[in-house]
Amino acid sequence: MKIFTLHKKQKLPISLDEAWAFLCNPANLSKLTPQEMNMKIISGADRPMYAGQVIQYSVRPIPGFKTQWVSEITQYKDKTYFIDLQLYGPYAFWHHKHFVHKIEGGVEMEDIIDYKVPFGILGRLLHPVLVKPKLEGIFNYRKEQLEQLFGTY
Repeated sequence: MKIFTLHKKQKLPISLDEAWAFLCNPANLSKLTPQEMNMKIISGADRPMYAGQVIQYSVRPIPGFKTQWVSEITQYKDKTYFIDLQLYGPYAFWHHKHFVHKIEGGVEMEDIIDYKVPFGILGRLLHPVLVKPKLEGIFNYRKEQLEQLFGTY
């Protein structure tokens, strides 16, 4: 079993309180997801984030393929980090750690995603040409959107 890791950091010129309030509102995830993925929250985003929260989405990870994504917030420490785990969705495994650190003049957001692609050897062969570039594109889009909303550090 091959587990891949994506590690991203981004600095923003906003307060810890402002960053945390934005990140912990599940409804904001659609603002950070490319429009062509047609991400829609189905249930579970009706209150602020908490450990044990289950959120269900509809998403189109690649053109012509729509799927459900169900994740659970497994851990949550106010203004520090939260972790979401995919219970059902397009990955064989998805564990996403979100950290927010106060720095001089703003915050640094850090994402560490450990994931496994489906479809065994075929999935591993497609990883470098399909999955990894798609994830990189999603996080590049997210970086741009956050800078549009909050400015460049």
